[in-house]
Parts: sequence; structure tokens; C-alpha cells
Amino acid sequence: MDALVLFDIDGTLLRRAGPHHRQALVEAVRRTTGLDTTTENVPVQGMLDRDIVSEMLRNAGASPAFIRRHMPHVVARAQRIYVRTCPDLRRRVCPGARMLLYKLSRRGVTTGLVTGNLTRIGWKKMEQAGLRRYLRFGAFAELARDRAGLVRIAIRQARRRGWINGASPIALVGDHPNDIRAARANGIRSIAVATGVVDAAELATHQPDILVPDMRGLTLEMLVGQVPDLPRSTGTRNAAARPRSVR
Repeated sequence: MDALVLFDIDGTLLRRAGPHHRQALVEAVRRTTGLDTTTENVPVQGMLDRDIVSEMLRNAGASPAFIRRHMPHVVARAQRIYVRTCPDLRRRVCPGARMLLYKLSRRGVTTGLVTGNLTRIGWKKMEQAGLRRYLRFGAFAELARDRAGLVRIAIRQARRRGWINGASPIALVGDHPNDIRAARANGIRSIAVATGVVDAAELATHQPDILVPDMRGLTLEMLVGQVPDLPRSTGTRNAAARPRSVR
């Protein structure tokens, strides 16, 4: 069906994915600039990776010009480091996420990422979590200045490729107030899940369209409205293998 559901990664599709992402940023800064930095005292939840790196460098005393000059090299190196060090993340998938992606795929709903992760970091996480097969495309940290801009890019890309039209329902699933604000800024449905560091009570104060403890509480109708019956044929191009539990 002509609908689009966008997902954040950290705290939404995955949780407690380990220190490897932060370590890649810290190591990339050190190798590129020689500065020892840390993500301590940086509120990384809901931030874009480039903003995290900028804050790390500012806390280490770097000037704006220094940050601009080195940022492209830090971004490239951080991705190379993470791709080499990312662990198996299949046990880190949030409750209900794998099954929801499977159901959306079976119904022909286009799904994608809107995330503060850098491109190769985001896709590597999805590969290591066994979720890559369900996600058609993504909008990542390098592409916009904020999360609302990433959502806008994702919607434009989906329309340009003919996956949705101007009347198609669109939803953004996320675990942070920044996800709710980004959905609202683009006039799409905001789905908040309390699987990240922000609890349900705090998320509720930002008035998402739907708030659930985790994705097990979501139905396709909540995401995209009325869903047509699944065709009897299983040979559709969007069909995906039924997910198996990871024990």
C-alpha cells in the first residue's frame, strides 16, 4: 500500500547496543585531531552524530573553525572504525520491532530510517541486528542540520521514487521528544515508544499522536490507518522472510 513508516534507531529499534558507537566517535576525533575527548556531559540521546562530535570538540577547547576543518575527516574515520568494531546486535532489538517491520513488509508498506547516526554506522547496526532486509532507505546525520530536516529529506525521496504520493499516510516512530517535534514539523503522525532513556510520562508531555510502552503495542492501523487484506499470493516484491526469535 502507498504508505511510509520511518524509524529512529537507538532507543527505538535497538537498545543497549554497547559502547562501540561512542568509542568510534572518540577514537576518530583522537586520530584525526590529536585531541582527547569524551562523550561524558554530552546529552547524546536524540542528537545527530555531527552535533555530538562538535560538542565533544568544543568541550575540549576547539574553535569553530577547527571543528569545521576537521569534521569531514572525523565523520569518515568514525564510520570506518565502527564498521570494523560493531558487535552482533540481534539480541538488542527492542520488543516488537522485528515483528512490526515484518508485518509492514508483508503489507507492502515502505519503511525507512530517520536517524542521528552517520550512514555507515546506521546501516551496520541494522545489518548486525538482522533488520536490514526490512528497510528500503534512510536519512542520516550527514544530510541535514536537524531531525526535522532528515524527515523532510526522507519524505521527498520516497515521493520522488514513487513509493508514496501526496495523500499517503506517513508516520515517524521514535523514542525521544526530538522525534515527536520532527514529526510535528513535517505534518506527519508521531508515534512515541518508551523504549529509550525518556520515560512514558515525559514523552506524554510532548503530546505525540500515539504513545506505547514498546512496539508490541502498535498495530498497522495505528501507523498507517486502514490496512487492506493481505493478498493470498506471497510472491510480492516486498515480501520478506518471517522473523525468527533470537535465543
